[in-house]
Amino acid sequence: MIPGALREAVARDGEQIVYVARERLLEAMQWLKQTPGQEFDYLVDVTAVEFRDRERAIEVVYFLRSLQRRADIRIKVELQPSEELAVDSVWSLWHGADWLEREVFDMFGITFKGHPDLRRILMWETYAEGYPLRKSFPLRGRFSRAEQVRQALNANPEAHYSLEELSIAEAGGDLPDDMRDRLRRGERGVVPEPPNP
Repeated sequence: MIPGALREAVARDGEQIVYVARERLLEAMQWLKQTPGQEFDYLVDVTAVEFRDRERAIEVVYFLRSLQRRADIRIKVELQPSEELAVDSVWSLWHGADWLEREVFDMFGITFKGHPDLRRILMWETYAEGYPLRKSFPLRGRFSRAEQVRQALNANPEAHYSLEELSIAEAGGDLPDDMRDRLRRGERGVVPEPPNP
């Protein structure tokens, strides 16, 4: 591994776990992907872990696989809660990181520097309650279910979601009657044109 990038390496339950310095993450990941004998060519997942102990670091976890060698490795980067919650994006190495990093951003509030389209992916863009997988997030959320639905509908869902995605919301009975009727007919409402700058 690149000098100065490796913080710690442990083998646990047959898995190799490597802790990498945050400022050397992209360099270390490039080495793992491109170095002969390593060739971790498949990014399986990106997630994060926040522990109950507020003194412990939040970990960003990458699960890599070398398809040719049939080998797996977990890469972890520790982020201190008192510091900026940000790491470099690995999208330039594995384009499959696109949605994975967006999910971690959306659920944990971790920023991936250099990501080409970092925005919420599970919650709507105007969602203001915070990051649902953080320990500080209230179990029932900060707003009532009715308020959450009101906010989501005010965000003009027909402009942002496909008919198939809206039909999932219809199954929960959360859509207004006019939108539900349009969905049954297979129609979309009038989607306003974005304003010209």
